[in-house]
Amino acid sequence: MKQKVTAVFDIGKTNKKFFLFDKDFKEVYREYIKFDEIQDEDGFPTEDIVALHKWLKELFHRILEAQEYDVKAINFSTYGASFVHLDENGELVTPLYNYTKPMDEALIASFYEKYGPEMEFSAKTGSTNSGMLNSGMQLYWLKHTKPEVFKKIKYSLHLPQYMSYIFTGIPLSEYTSIGCHTALWDYEKKDYHSWVYEEEIHKILPPIVSTETSINMNYNGKRIKIGVGIHDSSSALLPYVRSSKEPFILVSTGTWSVSLNPFSDKTLTVKDIQDDCINYMRINGKPVKSARLLLGNEYTHQVHALADHFGLAHDYHKTVLFDSNLYHKIKKDFKYCFRWNAIEDANMPAKTEIIYDNFKEAYHHLMIELVLLQVQSIKRAAGNTKIKKLFVDGGFSDNDVFIKLLSHYLRDMVLRSTNSSLGSALGAAISISDTKLNSKFLKENYSLKKHVPFIIN
Repeated sequence: MKQKVTAVFDIGKTNKKFFLFDKDFKEVYREYIKFDEIQDEDGFPTEDIVALHKWLKELFHRILEAQEYDVKAINFSTYGASFVHLDENGELVTPLYNYTKPMDEALIASFYEKYGPEMEFSAKTGSTNSGMLNSGMQLYWLKHTKPEVFKKIKYSLHLPQYMSYIFTGIPLSEYTSIGCHTALWDYEKKDYHSWVYEEEIHKILPPIVSTETSINMNYNGKRIKIGVGIHDSSSALLPYVRSSKEPFILVSTGTWSVSLNPFSDKTLTVKDIQDDCINYMRINGKPVKSARLLLGNEYTHQVHALADHFGLAHDYHKTVLFDSNLYHKIKKDFKYCFRWNAIEDANMPAKTEIIYDNFKEAYHHLMIELVLLQVQSIKRAAGNTKIKKLFVDGGFSDNDVFIKLLSHYLRDMVLRSTNSSLGSALGAAISISDTKLNSKFLKENYSLKKHVPFIIN
C-alpha cells in the first residue's frame, strides 16, 4: 500500500529542495538541486526561472508515478522580495530580477519625496529603504524605467505564489509574501499602502487569500490539495507559533541573525526603523517585529582573521568549548577589542587589538562581544513585550560558547536551542494541514534542548 505524503518544494537562493513528509511530519524523502544563474537584460546575475519551472514539473510528475508514495497535498516555500511578472497569456514578461540588483538612487529618492517622509513611511510599512529588497519598489522601478514592459504585465506574483500558479493556473496573493519588507503593506490600515493605489499597482496584484488556503484539484487524473505558497521566514516560524503556548522570540541564525517576535501588536516606531527593525508577517496577517544582525557574516570574517593571527586552520574555532574560568578572567578588566567588518557599533575601537597569546582566550573575548550585540538585537525585537521564552535555531544553535553566553546574558529568559534543517519546508507542510500541533512537537521533531545559565562565582 502506498504511503500518504505531503510534498513541499523549498526554494532557496542557492539550494532548491524537495521533501515528502508523512502524516506526522516526519521526512520520508528529499532531493536537492542547484542551478547556474543566468543574466537579466542588464547583465546582472539572476535566477533561471525557466529551468526552475521545468525541474518542478518533471520532479513532481516522477513522484506522482512512483509506486511508493500517494501524494495528497503539495505546498511551496521560497525566499521573498521576488516577483514573477506574467502577461495576459500567462507567459513571463521579464526575468526574475535579483533582489541584490542595484536600484537607481535618484528613483528611490523621488519615491520618498512623493510618498515619504522615509522614516515614517518605513515605520508604517515595516520596511526599511532597501531598494530591490523591497519588492514593491521593483514594481515602481519597472513602471517608471520600463513603462513599455510594465504595460504588458497582467499579474505580478510573489515567487511562492508563482510556484503554486505553475500547478493551478490560478493567480493569487497571500499575506506572508506581501508583509515581508515589501513596502507594499500599511500595517496601520491592514491594507496596501496608499501609494500602491495611487500608482495603480494594485491592478496587477491578484486577490489576497489566507496562507492556509488550498485548492483541491484534479491534477493528472489525481485529486491533490495544492497550497498557495508561503514566504520562507514566516514558514520557519510557524511550527513554533503552533506548538508553543507562551510568547517567545525566535532567533534564526545564519549569515543574518534575525530575532523574530510574533507577539508584538504595535506598529513600528521611527526609533525601531533606526535600530534596523522590520516586519515580517504571520499567516493570519499579524506583524512579526524583527531585528536583524549580520552575525554569521561578521563571525566568519573575525574567526578567519583570528586563525590567521595564531597560525591555525580556519575551522579551528569549531573545536572550542565554553570555559567559565576564561569568561571570568576576561570580564575582570574587560575592554572592547574588535573592530567589526560589516556591523556598526558605538563600542568598537578604531582597529582590532588582540591582547591574548592564545586562540581560545581571544575567541572567548570575540564571542562575548558578538553575543552582547545579539542581546541588544533580541531586546530591540522584544520591545515592551513581556517575553520569557527564547528559541535559537540555525548555524549558531550548536555553538557551545555562543549558547552558554547568550543564556548567561539573558538569565531572565528560558533559552532552548533547536536543530532542524527542514525549517521552512516543515512550516509549508503544516500550513496546509488540518493537524493541531501539541507542545511535544518541537521536542520530537526539532531536537529541542533546554539551556541553564552557568553559575556566577
